[in-house]
Amino acid sequence: SELRFVTLATCFAFSVRVHELPGVDELSSTTQRNINSNTIQASRFAGSLGAEITGVDLSAALSDETIAEIRQALLDHLVIFFRDQRLSPEQQIAFAKRFGSLEEHDFVEGMEDYPEIIRVVREADETTMNFGGAWHSDVTHQQSPAMGSVLYAVDVPPFGGDTLFSNQYLAYETLSPGMQRMLEGLTAIHSARGPFAPEGRSKDNWKNMRVKTSEKAYEETEHPVIRTHPETGRKMLFVNRTFTIRFKDMTEQESAPLLEYLFRHASHERFTCRFRWTKGAVAFWDNRAVLHYALNDYTGYRREMYRVAISGDRPF
Repeated sequence: SELRFVTLATCFAFSVRVHELPGVDELSSTTQRNINSNTIQASRFAGSLGAEITGVDLSAALSDETIAEIRQALLDHLVIFFRDQRLSPEQQIAFAKRFGSLEEHDFVEGMEDYPEIIRVVREADETTMNFGGAWHSDVTHQQSPAMGSVLYAVDVPPFGGDTLFSNQYLAYETLSPGMQRMLEGLTAIHSARGPFAPEGRSKDNWKNMRVKTSEKAYEETEHPVIRTHPETGRKMLFVNRTFTIRFKDMTEQESAPLLEYLFRHASHERFTCRFRWTKGAVAFWDNRAVLHYALNDYTGYRREMYRVAISGDRPF
């Protein structure tokens, strides 16, 4: 029954021990590899995910071979980083379009001449929550969430403002077989109401961004709790604290204990890497298999990023 389900979930959520998780090297999901090709060099950034790419100028007209190698690096490492880039808005858009069509954000207006780009900005005098300041996968309130995002650092604080990323293949693979089987039968409900409804978090935050609150934020979308990656065929956990509100056919109260456990599990430190931004740095992540979280630890300093999102497909 649902009551028994919630009771078990509550017990499980508070009985887990950190040492029960296997080390990253014990997991079958480690497909990361260093790449040294004629066009790019990819060096592993952390044990669970991430690679730093060198030898590439993203402002240039890249060959199909180079784009294919960057895409493979993205699939292998889930998030890839490029340093010391100098990109105009046109060049950032041109690079991202090599991986698919781009989409405009439902609730944040893009730049006046470049509607695909949203300015993620926090001014030095702001003291409230930053944009992206919770673990999430971008725009999972949509029926077809973004495939990936390309974030370019325009202005960075002298310290702080790092972004954390978490590998959701590992989040799935470290669950017990019994938990995996149970979750594979569940569907989650996603909504943008938390951040973007008229009474949502944007009401008191993000004053220097072009946020458009709307009643549309209350609309709900269904996604499988365990998603299959459309390119690799691998399974991953697909819930996040920002947009996932409950399980299908359950109330929010009934869903809360298990969701809270999954949210915490999904961001376990063994699944993560942390990127220190520098001016001109670019992060490109696979939004299907990665959660991310922008740290809010730079009060008194300005931070500005340009983000574009590449259209994705319906999760299955």
